[in-house]
Amino acid sequence: MIDKLRQEVCDLHAELIRWGLVTWTSGNVSARVPGEDLLVIKPSGVGYHELTPQNMVICDLDGKLVEGEHAPSSDTEAHAYVYRHMPHVGGVVHTHSPYATAWAARGEPIPCSITAMADEFGGDIPVGPFALIGSDAIGRGIVETLTGHPSPAVLMLQHGPFTIGPTAKAAVKAAVMCEDVARTMHYARQLGTVDRLPEQAVASLHDRYQNVYGQPQGGQRSTS
Repeated sequence: MIDKLRQEVCDLHAELIRWGLVTWTSGNVSARVPGEDLLVIKPSGVGYHELTPQNMVICDLDGKLVEGEHAPSSDTEAHAYVYRHMPHVGGVVHTHSPYATAWAARGEPIPCSITAMADEFGGDIPVGPFALIGSDAIGRGIVETLTGHPSPAVLMLQHGPFTIGPTAKAAVKAAVMCEDVARTMHYARQLGTVDRLPEQAVASLHDRYQNVYGQPQGGQRSTS
């Protein structure tokens, strides 16, 4: 299982590059190891072109290195805190994608004004508190902001987006969609005032997308 997750987490980092969500060595993807108090995450300061399944690192849910030749990402304690306090989360992603990070710099939630936002996020993408890198403080802010909120994304104030999902792939998808709607809403604002979707419409769209959209897979429908 750990070898499979190392491969998956390595491959998912390539998706961050593909979608223009990261630069140089910024950003990270992690995955919870099912049935274990462990996570797989990118090593700190290693370029994306140098990433291999073998140099993904294994940490416990306190963010301490368990296995690997490299130091783990500087965001590891934040990811670990999320896994400890949100047992339904199987993947965490952090990027500095430009449009979402611009909203984070302003400290402004992305308003739910288009159906794609209602589908994926169930409302506004919220802003979390400012916190310094290198401890679990960011993780505390993520949990505080997203607990009870339908959005799988949070804009950490003056930092950037973090996303969660039942799997690492789902968390990467949320990061891609977060940047997409951040860009669209930025463009819309340049044209003038943008009306929000009615709450009833948001709830209906979100329910349909999460529970009806896509093809059945093993008795459940896919939302990808």
